[in-house]
Amino acid sequence: MTATDPRTLLAQALHYTDPATGAVTPPIHMASTYARDAEYGLVAGASYSRADNPTYLAVERVIRELDQAAESLVLSSGMAAIACVLETVPTGKRVAAPSVLYHGTMEFLQGLSIHRGVGLDFFEAGDQASLEAAITPGETDLVWIEPIVNPTWAVIDIAQAAEAAHAAGAHLAVDATCTPALTTRPLELGADIAVQSATKYLGGHSDVVAGALSTADAAGPRWTRAKRLRSLAGGVLGPMEAWLLLRGMRTLALRWERACDNALALARHFEGHAALDGVLYPGLQSHPGHAVAARQMTAGFGGMLSLMVKGDFAAAQAVATRTKLILPATSLGGVESLIEHRKAIEPPDSPVPDNLLRLSIGIEAVEDLIADLEQALGLR
Repeated sequence: MTATDPRTLLAQALHYTDPATGAVTPPIHMASTYARDAEYGLVAGASYSRADNPTYLAVERVIRELDQAAESLVLSSGMAAIACVLETVPTGKRVAAPSVLYHGTMEFLQGLSIHRGVGLDFFEAGDQASLEAAITPGETDLVWIEPIVNPTWAVIDIAQAAEAAHAAGAHLAVDATCTPALTTRPLELGADIAVQSATKYLGGHSDVVAGALSTADAAGPRWTRAKRLRSLAGGVLGPMEAWLLLRGMRTLALRWERACDNALALARHFEGHAALDGVLYPGLQSHPGHAVAARQMTAGFGGMLSLMVKGDFAAAQAVATRTKLILPATSLGGVESLIEHRKAIEPPDSPVPDNLLRLSIGIEAVEDLIADLEQALGLR
């Protein structure tokens, strides 16, 4: 019998058992190189760990199955994954992307523009007409989106973005870091490549830095180039990190369900709160992108939300320093809840509002999280 439910696939790591020992978790292969057999053939397909290592190959098989991809790769970080895709854009071609997105992606795009002459066209997330206007047939090589845009959580329709990109002869890359394939499968909705910072929900324990890529077409030139870039630039994941990532992924379904439940409860509790100008969470029916999110997020709206504090930069930062249980820290997707005054770490020209607090909601008792935020807001 073959399991088809992703919750089972994750928990059992594709029903893994080590062929040598029967162990139910994969061994950590620390070798950097591999001996050949008597005919000078590769014993198990691996020759050098900058290209292949059995430990991260095991992780890639699980991600490939989860994403329903033709092929998947793990990399040394989410930024390594982002770089591998963006570096496939030829000099002189253009990239279309939302005007607000993960700041590391924005900085990398700006570097491509300055140093390699890649054109950049930005659109307003959630506005399909704006997205289509940013794409130029024959010139736009890649459209880059986040299904829920970090940190405003505006919603982008993946299927519509894919249709617009393909009509212009471009590819669609989706940063699915905040929407893992338990809830959204970008490749099934028409995306060409799915990108993830596996540090976040896939790893889930704030103890490993990793990235992942999945493709709908393993034979295409963009994917072939991205794979080669990973090897040539040395952006491979270490075997210990790969083992930690797989261990984290086996509990993803449980962690995701609890984080989604907690985040929705928090969003509903604080919507209309006297100390706030608003709550940004696609699971709220009042969110302008809720209908699209409900259509493409089939198993929860995620653990990420933002609070718009009444007041200015200083008022928002004060709240972020007054939580007692929710940790003031960067990153997301872990079992512990985090709060971040986003503007304080964004580049000076970032359009992110001064009063925005980004929260990554973990698996704690939601009553404790609500009480902690209430006291932090009440101290203003």
